[in-house]
Amino acid sequence: MRRFFNGALFGALSLALLGASVNSAAAANRVVEIINATGMTMVEFYASVSNTNSWEEDILGDEELEAGDSVDINIDDGSGKCIFDFKGVFENGVEVVKQGVNVCRIGTFTFER
Repeated sequence: MRRFFNGALFGALSLALLGASVNSAAAANRVVEIINATGMTMVEFYASVSNTNSWEEDILGDEELEAGDSVDINIDDGSGKCIFDFKGVFENGVEVVKQGVNVCRIGTFTFER
């Protein structure tokens, strides 16, 4: 089952703000399909701009991402940045972190065993 999340923090970036010019990073598509190929249910998912000391809110919220499922997530926090760190938390408490994901260049990201 594929779902689409677009939380308030990760809302769409307006590209036509007062006629301002937009560079290629700001215009990039940041929607990433997150695939859970771990065999376990993902209960939390975080995406934060790299080189920060904290994680943003749990994008899944009350939802879960079952093993074998995927979800489309708009990883746009309005900063214009492309490099994010991802963290998945699974039903058994295991946390998997991937640093330096370029969300402007990838369309899918797979959590694997």
